[in-house]
Amino acid sequence: MEAALQALIAAAVAFFLVSLLLSLILLLCPRNPKACLLALAPLAPPLPLRRPPSAPVAVDDSASFDPSLNQISLNELAAATKGFAADAIIGDGSFGFVYKAHLSSGVTVAVKRLSADAFHGIREFRAEMDTLGRLEHPHLARMLGYCVSGADRLLIYEFLERGSLDHWLHEFDPGDSVSFPLPWSIRVRIVRGVAAGLAFLHEECRPQIIHRDIKSSNVLLDADFDARIADFGLARAVDPSRTHVSTQVAGTMGYMPPEYREGLTAATAAADVYSFGVLMVETATGERPNLLRRGEDGKRVSLVRWARRMVEEGKEMQVLDAKMGEEGIREEEVKGYLEVAYRCTDGTPSKRPTMAEVVSLLDQI
Repeated sequence: MEAALQALIAAAVAFFLVSLLLSLILLLCPRNPKACLLALAPLAPPLPLRRPPSAPVAVDDSASFDPSLNQISLNELAAATKGFAADAIIGDGSFGFVYKAHLSSGVTVAVKRLSADAFHGIREFRAEMDTLGRLEHPHLARMLGYCVSGADRLLIYEFLERGSLDHWLHEFDPGDSVSFPLPWSIRVRIVRGVAAGLAFLHEECRPQIIHRDIKSSNVLLDADFDARIADFGLARAVDPSRTHVSTQVAGTMGYMPPEYREGLTAATAAADVYSFGVLMVETATGERPNLLRRGEDGKRVSLVRWARRMVEEGKEMQVLDAKMGEEGIREEEVKGYLEVAYRCTDGTPSKRPTMAEVVSLLDQI
């Protein structure tokens, strides 16, 4: 009898607690109690984003902007990169690794495999790729096509023999067959090429293309050291008549304009101009822009701020990469070059020149 009484009391207590819990849920969520109940249930583990590259996958969509390329498929790109092997990686661009790929047709290309962080709507992805794939300019790296298969999204670019400007400024082996460091004349030619490519994107493309990630690792060089702007993973097509385009902050530390620190995150041509000015300073000094320099007063400042101060004090020649030496370098040319960089890195966006003006200024030095 006592055991039965204990069981009855336990059942009553359990019923009371369940009723109390349900009452609380109904009280807190009067409009949608079912949603609150579901919120208490354990979440299922997330599904993996990607399939192994070796697994055969049907192509959902692909496009080729170059007649020399056959039908592009994930299986062919996986085979051409040895299953996206680590030793095939030739770069780490925004939102993904870049691989050297030898296609079955005999063509060598660069393949960028986008990471999950870069994924957005498939319709928007196709529209952007179609826009960028049809851009043609001597100083833009050509996009040859793209492939979408399952969770994989891959971009196919032309392969450029000399690699990136970043490599030649900061990592190149002096024992290689080509002279090192890069001479001043080649550095100026590279900068002029980047300026021409950006001016095309800003001034001649409609809609206007804002790159948003100009930096030395996104400047590729062909066999003759002519520059190609690459990696349009953060690029945006905008209507230049609009005064504001809301977007997230994009770019790389050291190259981003100061207005980003003030919360102005619009994709603007002026932001590209600032990043280009930083690139000019980096190319002249041979130093990475995210490193600090010690000024004459002993204080450590950013490379750009240090270079601007040197220009203001008329010490332009001291800005140049000491590894180059001064033979064959004209002081007036250096002053003209750094004056352009000074104007591009102005803290006020409206005071920066347009890229068309930059091209004109560089042609005059």
